Amino acid sequence: MSDDAGSASRKFRSHALIELALIVALGLYLFAAKEQVVGENLVFTVTGAALMALVTYWTLNTLRDGLEVIALRVRHVRH
Repeated sequence: MSDDAGSASRKFRSHALIELALIVALGLYLFAAKEQVVGENLVFTVTGAALMALVTYWTLNTLRDGLEVIALRVRHVRH
């Protein structure tokens, strides 16, 4: 069981690092987009929308991994 918790913990850490990188990328995009008008540059707008969708998906995925780590630790403590 500790192997499952260790594996889930490593997976969560790697997903959290990717999450951090995606948030930094989104922040840089929003900084660059400060002076842009939405829809003026279609490629820029679509890139931003795709980046926001990816960050949202990855955040939910990372939260699920975090809940899995918590559940494995609680189950381990109870046994």
